[in-house]
Amino acid sequence: MSILASTAFAQNVMDLYPGKIPNAVQAKDYAEQKTVSGNGRIGFSKVFKPELYMFFAEKPNGTAIIICPGGGYSHLAFSHEGIDVAKALNAQGITAFVLKYRLPSDQIMVDKNIGPLQDAQQAIKTVRANAEKWKINPLRIGIMGFSAGGHLASTLSTHFADALIEDSEGISLRPDFSVLGYPVISMGQYTHKGSKTNLLGANASDTLIQKYSNELQINAQTPPAFLFHANDDKTVPVENSVNYMLALKNNGVPAEAHFYPAGGHGFGMNNPTTSEKWFDNMISWLHAIKMLD
Repeated sequence: MSILASTAFAQNVMDLYPGKIPNAVQAKDYAEQKTVSGNGRIGFSKVFKPELYMFFAEKPNGTAIIICPGGGYSHLAFSHEGIDVAKALNAQGITAFVLKYRLPSDQIMVDKNIGPLQDAQQAIKTVRANAEKWKINPLRIGIMGFSAGGHLASTLSTHFADALIEDSEGISLRPDFSVLGYPVISMGQYTHKGSKTNLLGANASDTLIQKYSNELQINAQTPPAFLFHANDDKTVPVENSVNYMLALKNNGVPAEAHFYPAGGHGFGMNNPTTSEKWFDNMISWLHAIKMLD
């Protein structure tokens, strides 16, 4: 683990894998790119070295959430769908981790379909393995994701039984709950085409499309979910959240969803069209499902 002194927004940053990164290919001249927009938002693209950015609450209550920023599986919206959320969680006593996951590419992966999911599985394994040291209840670890990060979070929530990483200790890779913000869920009719192409390729088979259409992969063991989405989202259709919620309901899995008349896509912590705060609703929901004291 190393303190990232030059990057004040993170308390600690650690390499996600202690040794060799699985499913990795060395690519000459493949370099990560960091961007800072005019409003100060930080983003990353060409991520090939996964890391876990760690935000420890001053008074931890035992709950932890791993955050997956969005970006269409082509970049990571690291500030407003990662850092900002982590800080808000810390203020509630929740330990937060922003996952800088590998972005799928044939240049750096043997199989790009599974690369992001491997990193999500490794993240929850790492957090659960260090729960005692980090003052976390190992039965109160959730996954959160926005947009394509919501696809990754829902993929972990529906594919946790298929371990794609080394897990000889048999640590559970199942999140205890999920929070999905305007998520890509389907790789079918209502998908976000960029996310689909970047993850599965331009000519994905029907089998692969079905496998990663997470509304089709829900069963009674799928973790409870909190979803929020704007009805006027023209990037990721609201049907992604609607169909995931209905599938959870049909399998007897607790779910709460908030659908806003407007707000578009990618609004992060604050939907500018409403005074209602999804974050406050989420905190109430976590109390209701006994994931927060």
